Amino acid sequence: MEFVFGALSVIAIAGAVGVITLKQPVHSGVSFIATVVALAGLFALLSATFLFMVQIILYAGAVITLILFVIMVLNVQASHLPDEKGQGKALVLGAVCLAPLVALGMRGFNTLGSEKLVVLGEGFGGIHGLGMALFKDWVLPFELISLLLLAALVGAVVLLKKERV
Repeated sequence: MEFVFGALSVIAIAGAVGVITLKQPVHSGVSFIATVVALAGLFALLSATFLFMVQIILYAGAVITLILFVIMVLNVQASHLPDEKGQGKALVLGAVCLAPLVALGMRGFNTLGSEKLVVLGEGFGGIHGLGMALFKDWVLPFELISLLLLAALVGAVVLLKKERV
């Protein structure tokens, strides 16, 4: 079980790094699929069946397929993208800035002790608990993210229309 968790975690992190570092947008999209599928596997290991199904059906099946479709329709090539000469330096700087946070998390994880902990509550990852959390406790952030995604969609359409004229 721990090996599968570790392997899925490595795949998720490698896919995320691939999304950031790969030059071809289609390759980045495929790396994104690997990340989403690995995260779905982690949800399955946590017995969060609803989150697993949503991750596979909604994200891997619909959202990423739509993103790849748009990339292919736009025919975005690496030569069309701006040259990012400082990308390596930005990645190193980001890793250096993130290192204290990772060290703090590792220190907190190591202080947990060896006894078996029950972290997950009853019904974790189920549709009832998720729905109650989304529409009762987190309704404002949920709606704000919806507006942000709508603004990004409208912006993408405007940019696409501007270039075709």
